[in-house]
Amino acid sequence: MKISSELLILLPLALGIGIAMSIQTALNTQLREYLSSPLQAAFFSFLIGTLLLGVLVSFQDVEKPSLSQLMQIPWWLWLGGFLGVYAISLSIYTAPKLGLLTLSALIIFGQLSMSMLLDHFGWLGTDRVPFNWQRLVGAIIIFVGVILTLQR
Repeated sequence: MKISSELLILLPLALGIGIAMSIQTALNTQLREYLSSPLQAAFFSFLIGTLLLGVLVSFQDVEKPSLSQLMQIPWWLWLGGFLGVYAISLSIYTAPKLGLLTLSALIIFGQLSMSMLLDHFGWLGTDRVPFNWQRLVGAIIIFVGVILTLQR
């Protein structure tokens, strides 16, 4: 990958996702203390996010889909919402038990492992990027990092 001006913008934005996810987990875990369950904390977190997205979408200068257009979308493409509920709800539940560092390391290892499979096989419409030894070494290093974070 060549260093370009676009890459110099994308790298800190991607890093910001990781920072935001850690802060989000810490905030949602605290929110759980005021509510009765991780699911309720996740619900209210998603509610605020949905309201913000609604405002942002309303200001977008793009054509909004009609109901018939939405109905033509393959059903499996809506599973992202279910996966979001899984990820947020279980991060709220597991963060206090594992700690944010171990949870984040496990999430990153899971993302890395699944991403390698998606890339290698071109699943879910991704471009095929064959598996190689460098990717395997990267995954092993992350896994070792996960094991090291378990030591408190």
